[in-house]
Amino acid sequence: MKGLIRFFLNHIPRKYLQLFSHFGARGLGLLYMGNKVECPVCGHHYKKFLPYGYVSQRENALCPHCLSLERHRLMWLWLKEKSDFFTANHKVLHVAPEYAFLKRFEKFSNLDYITADLESPLAKVKMDIQNIPFPENSFDVIFCNHILEHVDDYQLALREMYRVMKPGGWGIIQSPINVKREATFEDKSIVTHEERVKAFGQYDHVREFGLDYAERLGECGFHVSIEKLVEEIGDEKIARYGLLSYDAISAEEYLYVVHKN
Repeated sequence: MKGLIRFFLNHIPRKYLQLFSHFGARGLGLLYMGNKVECPVCGHHYKKFLPYGYVSQRENALCPHCLSLERHRLMWLWLKEKSDFFTANHKVLHVAPEYAFLKRFEKFSNLDYITADLESPLAKVKMDIQNIPFPENSFDVIFCNHILEHVDDYQLALREMYRVMKPGGWGIIQSPINVKREATFEDKSIVTHEERVKAFGQYDHVREFGLDYAERLGECGFHVSIEKLVEEIGDEKIARYGLLSYDAISAEEYLYVVHKN
C-alpha cells in the first residue's frame, strides 16, 4: 500500500491527482472500515487512515473519504474551536484549495469564498500568488498551505498576501518545516528532482523552511502567532483524529496564524 501511494504521488501530475485521487482513496477506504479513528472534517470513521508521503510514508495520515491529512484535520478543529470562521461574515481567499475543504467551505452562507491557484483545476481563479489580481485590502481571511516552499520568491508572495488582506484580517499559512534546521535553506542552483529531494525533501520544493519560519512570515509586516491547539486537546483526541503530537519532527502539529494590524 505504501509503495503504491508513493508511486502515484511522485509520478502522476498533481492536477490529475487533485481531480481523481479521491475515487481511488475511497476504494481503498473499504479495506480500512472500522471505528478507531474519526475525521473531524467529513465525519467518517476507519480502523486507521491511509499512509501518505512523497518520500517516506507516514502511517495513519490520509482520510480515504475527504483526503484530509493531519494538518487539515488540525486546521478544521482550530477554525471550529478557536475562530469565528464558521459564524461571522468573511471574504476569503483560499490559495490552492484542498479537496477536503473546498466543497465544505463553499456551503457556508457567511463566507464569500474565492479559490485561486496557478495550476489547480479545483480553483476558480487562475492566479500566480506572486502577482495576486485583487485590489489591496480585499480579504478578511487568507488560507495558503504548502505553497511557499514551491514558489520562486516566497517573500513577494507574502507581500502580495499582506497587500490584499484587510486591516484586522487574519490567515493561516502553513509550510513543511524541518525542525533540525535553525534557518531556512534555499539554493537556486539545485534544480534536478533528485537534488531537490535530497536538499528540500520533495522533488518540487525549492527551499526548506527551518525554525525561523514564523520570523520569515513576519518579514512582510504580518504579526504571527503559533497556535498549539494540539497541546491542549489531549492524547485521546490526538489519536482519535489522527493528528501529529507536538513532539513530531515535522512541526506540522502547530498552526501559523498571521494577522494584519
